[in-house]
Amino acid sequence: MNILLANRPLFAALLAAFIAQLLKPFLQWPFEKKFLKELFISTGGMPSSHTAMVVALATSVFLVEGGKSLPFAVTLTFALIIIHDSMGIRRAAGKQAKVLNDWSRILNQIHEDGQFTIENLKTMLGHSFMQVLGGILLGLLCGFFVSIY
Repeated sequence: MNILLANRPLFAALLAAFIAQLLKPFLQWPFEKKFLKELFISTGGMPSSHTAMVVALATSVFLVEGGKSLPFAVTLTFALIIIHDSMGIRRAAGKQAKVLNDWSRILNQIHEDGQFTIENLKTMLGHSFMQVLGGILLGLLCGFFVSIY
């Protein structure tokens, strides 16, 4: 445990991901009008825990190692790839899953004899710009506060 606390960038990254996951059900509650505890462990949603984690890591490495360091270059590049992926590929996969789920329901209505069963695909895979922005802000805050204190 001391190793985790001594490694500020690692601690900042893990803390940011934990806080992001903790916030998801509470931030979704006003829209859903119910508390969805499964959001504690799900992908997608506000804020992006992946984005928060990699931004906290890059921020903390910047503050600990400096902006000209190799570790900062690596973590920043890694963060940009993760952010791009969460808004691009994973979001597109989620949209495709939604369409397939809709088709599955239509097929189920056609085959009411029970030979076709619905198996919904996970549609909340990626993030909107606002969800990623939320992750960026949370990551910056965690990376900053963990690294300076």
